[in-house]
Amino acid sequence: VKGTASRGAETMSSSVAGPDCCGGLGNIDFRQADLCVMTWLLGYMNPWDSSLVAAALTIAFNPLFWNVVARWEQKTRQLSRAFGSPYLACYSLGGVILLLNVLRSHCFTQAMLRQPKMEGLDNPAAFCLGLVLLGVGTLFVLSSFFALGFTGTFLGDYFGILKEARVTTFPFNIVDNPMYWGSTANYLGWAVLHASPTGLLLTAMVALVYVVAVQYEEPFTAEIYRQKASRSHRRS
Repeated sequence: VKGTASRGAETMSSSVAGPDCCGGLGNIDFRQADLCVMTWLLGYMNPWDSSLVAAALTIAFNPLFWNVVARWEQKTRQLSRAFGSPYLACYSLGGVILLLNVLRSHCFTQAMLRQPKMEGLDNPAAFCLGLVLLGVGTLFVLSSFFALGFTGTFLGDYFGILKEARVTTFPFNIVDNPMYWGSTANYLGWAVLHASPTGLLLTAMVALVYVVAVQYEEPFTAEIYRQKASRSHRRS
């Protein structure tokens, strides 16, 4: 009886859900479901559009650039010697990173504007959600900057400009890496405001790149501060 009821339930589920690319709700393969979502999003865009390619390249390049340059500086101190000061070198790298982020945001916006909108997101509720996401993201980004300062935000620890202790005030007491997740929330809000599936896909790429960046940055930064603590212990 249990088997008959189960088969009946499956039949009812299939008839209600109707045919789809994942075989019905009762037989979802989540790897296939992820592929369905990607296929659905790609149906709204031209993946070979030059603006979309430029946006993807800037999203991937920016964290790679600042991590490579910062590690090179930490090992060689070439930038500090070239600028005559670790502070001036850090300010200069920070300026370059800001310009790269402006370029990334410009390419992101242009890619959205050149691709179709999603009707399901083009409504007042989604617009309000986008504004909320932008507000939260901006709050995280600005509060992170004020908590860390310019050198703390722009990799000053790689230049030997170290803080006395780990920052634990807001928003770091809410979430790790709030600068990255605030930036991601901003891009997500911007995409929702524009009802843009292209923006949603690019935001997912931003989040993925940040996740990878954190895996490289956090152990390296922790080692810098471990060495600082070890030197301080030996002196005392």
